Amino acid sequence: MAAASVGTDAGLLAPTWAGTRAAAEVTDEAWLQALLDVEVALSQAQFEVGLTPAAALASIASQAHADRLDLVALAHAARGAANPVVALVAAFTEVVAAKDPAAAEYVHRGSTSQDILDSAAMLIARRVLTLIAIDLERTATALAALADTHRHTVLAARTLAQHAVPTTLGLKAATWLRLVMDALTRVRAVAGELPAQLGGAAGTLAAYREYAALDGGAGRSPEAGEGGIELLAPFAKALGLAEPTLPWHTVRTPIAELGAVLQLVTGALGKFALDVQTLSRTEIGELSEPAAAGRGASSAMPQKRNPALATLIVSAARQVPAYALVLAQCLLAEDERPAGAWHAEWQPLREALRLAGGAAHTAVELAEGLIVHPERMLANLDLTGGAIVTERLAVALAPVLGKAPAKKLLSTASAEAAATGRPLAEILLAHPELAARLTPTRLSDLLDPTRYTGAADALVDRALRAYEDRNEGDQSVVRRAK
Repeated sequence: MAAASVGTDAGLLAPTWAGTRAAAEVTDEAWLQALLDVEVALSQAQFEVGLTPAAALASIASQAHADRLDLVALAHAARGAANPVVALVAAFTEVVAAKDPAAAEYVHRGSTSQDILDSAAMLIARRVLTLIAIDLERTATALAALADTHRHTVLAARTLAQHAVPTTLGLKAATWLRLVMDALTRVRAVAGELPAQLGGAAGTLAAYREYAALDGGAGRSPEAGEGGIELLAPFAKALGLAEPTLPWHTVRTPIAELGAVLQLVTGALGKFALDVQTLSRTEIGELSEPAAAGRGASSAMPQKRNPALATLIVSAARQVPAYALVLAQCLLAEDERPAGAWHAEWQPLREALRLAGGAAHTAVELAEGLIVHPERMLANLDLTGGAIVTERLAVALAPVLGKAPAKKLLSTASAEAAATGRPLAEILLAHPELAARLTPTRLSDLLDPTRYTGAADALVDRALRAYEDRNEGDQSVVRRAK
């Protein structure tokens, strides 16, 4: 039966990642090249310990280009072995043999499919995490500037969807900043710990050792029980990955951690984006996304300017947890190499990587171009006629009326103001218990929402200091890892 034609997945139904650099790093072509990069790294490591001739390494490296293989044919052939590496090794060996038959004997020597694919997955993940880290750094910088600039810009804090007390946009931005920095810290840590995979058929490195003994290691024989272990360091170094303590064929911590960190990235950015969506509602209008030709347009309603950037980020944040759950479930890997659990990781990992990468890319533009409308914030503070500061009034009136009576009086007065439309100040000044004890000037001061932001300014300072200290500390860790 003829194979069905294969189209292009350009992201038509995935605008969050369409056209982004992260998406380019996880295409089939990118995965194929990563698999070939791992094969070259294996030959490089074997050369360094005297198991592969220099000429063979040169021939293998010169042919390790994805465009020399039939990607579609490899994908179809992968159905026969339930993974793409078996067909890849056969096809790549043929390509090398056409140039140097002797070198073809050294392709994939002693390895197994999972060594190659797991190591390629770590290469792909590291590349995408590097892009995500760069974007998170830019987003954090923009949010830090927003927090500092708007430390005195007052707006309504909302709890359970209702006006609560006044806060500042600076403190709100500092909260977003903290989330982004939490994600960035974990991204940097995970990226620096991604391990190469090398274990052979069942994690014993046995075939690597046998080949070493067979060849005499260019005049050297490995010590009993150590053959193969000597490959770990040069193999990991050639890939730029961490050296594994053990083969991790069924120790799927690296994959589970990737799922967790990508979920954290999209969750942190999703919180920021969701707040922007809420505050950009027509009836709220406190924030707007940066304008761009055609962005946010509706196919039916010419007046609309939808929060497209925030929508893309929220979309990713709602999808990635499901993929992360699949990756976590794959920790249940039976025996020394599992049937199905390992195979179930690949596509969810790719989807999570490109969704998180797309969200991080989008968040930069949103954070750097966010438009603030302070006048709408002030107008919205007045919507409840001063009720937004009744917490402050309760504290001020407690010594006069008692704590419980003060709260009861303010609840009654607030309800009357909401029902009648009368100003809360007018209702309170008409109350016989307050008229003689609360002057209009004092009440006006107590009802001013801009004078009831608590320690918001100091909290912004703390957040910015933590941002500077943490960013420097994280960079130091990265420098040491390198």
